[in-house]
Amino acid sequence: MELKDYRAELDALDAELGRLLSRRMELCGEIGDYKKARGLPILDAEREREKLDAVEKQSPEAFRGELRGIFRAILVESRALQQRRSAGMSCGLLGRKLGHSYSPQIHAQLGDYSYSLFEREPEELEDFLRQGEWQGLNVTIPYKKTVLPYCDVLSDAVREIGSANTLLRRSDGSLYGDNTDAYGFQFLLRDSGLDPAGKKALVLGSGGASVMVCWALRKAGARELVVISRGGENNYDNLERHADAELIVNATPVGMFPHNGEAPLDLRRFPRCAGVADVIYNPARTALLLQAEELAIPQAGGLGMLVAQAKRSAEIFTGSRIPDEKIAQIRDRLTREMENIVLIGMPGCGKTSVAEALGARLHRPVLDADAEIEKAAGMSIPEIFAREGEEGFRQRETAVLRELGKRSGIVLATGGGCVTREENYPLLHQNGVILWRKRALEKLSRAGRPISQSRDLGELYAERAPLYARFADAVIEETDTVDEAVDMILEVLA
Repeated sequence: MELKDYRAELDALDAELGRLLSRRMELCGEIGDYKKARGLPILDAEREREKLDAVEKQSPEAFRGELRGIFRAILVESRALQQRRSAGMSCGLLGRKLGHSYSPQIHAQLGDYSYSLFEREPEELEDFLRQGEWQGLNVTIPYKKTVLPYCDVLSDAVREIGSANTLLRRSDGSLYGDNTDAYGFQFLLRDSGLDPAGKKALVLGSGGASVMVCWALRKAGARELVVISRGGENNYDNLERHADAELIVNATPVGMFPHNGEAPLDLRRFPRCAGVADVIYNPARTALLLQAEELAIPQAGGLGMLVAQAKRSAEIFTGSRIPDEKIAQIRDRLTREMENIVLIGMPGCGKTSVAEALGARLHRPVLDADAEIEKAAGMSIPEIFAREGEEGFRQRETAVLRELGKRSGIVLATGGGCVTREENYPLLHQNGVILWRKRALEKLSRAGRPISQSRDLGELYAERAPLYARFADAVIEETDTVDEAVDMILEVLA
């Protein structure tokens, strides 16, 4: 046989060994759970000796020593897995400035281990990695490359991508590094139906996220990859070279909270674009994704990627397999918790009353756009109209909505005329589901509402109804009571 033939047979055997060993570790994990539930000891020294003796007897004499050593290593790792699952692990996220992170609440739904946020300065990193009380780590900016020299074993993905975002301290104290961001991005592509196979892909950004995205796109069969950076051969000043791009991926922080509303490029310059992905997950819909939505281009944000990479990290931490269905469950739950509930409708239709009752029911903060405008202006809405007219008020309203729309998990009651300015739509939609609260015209309150007092309500409604319909994700029909309106909203959101 030729060398390639020997290697082909070895590859086939290794693949089968990997499958069998994976199943073995799964069983060991389940045994660890069984022992934990019944208070049984992890180590059964007599059984391990019997197993090693049996392996030695069953092995060809020429390989007995080697096979005994291999099985001893398997037993050590199996026991370590059971100990982790029995005792509970200490895991967390390592970074320099973490701020608010969704990782703890995601990992709380993935495994029986604690998960903390570890903010460390560069000079603290070595001591933390070598001596810190942790068994599993996720790693974020700026340490994904910095941790590599501390790892004793690296996955193939890390060696090819050049960064690690998941570390595991093994039973012998050695550190294993993997890249689960790549797994997360691969999930994003599959889940959203954005198939790169045979396509020309434009990757925005040249940092670590870009390298990971390019790796995943190559694995998925992209025909051509072009990296766009601020300098270099392909940059934002010569994008016309790549107007034939079929898939665009944003791997930059452009458009990420708190810089909502910024976009790295204009999608109208790419008439053949058939898919857009953005690794950013806050806001839920970046300006790039909002434009893709407007142009009817299939698109996907980064929340599913975040959850998928966490799921893969949890599997590495615990040694147990987690069904892929868990990703969608956690993502959808997070979406519901993070998404703003925005109420629009005619002035005096009861948006504020419904918002307050809904906020109480869901234990969410409630904000009223008109109240926030008055607070920022230091005067009442009638006073603003008297001094600045409707145009001045609308400018103030948009400025307030720009900040309120960046929030997550709030109930927001808007002014009746916010829909008259198209630029308000992305501000409300980027993080929110928009609900049109309907109410009979004769039931609308006019008090303190300059436009309602100066206009015929029938004419006003005729003008605004198409705008409410344009903004709204759903309609909340007329109800007799506020509680009935809340019930209807919860049914729509379920």
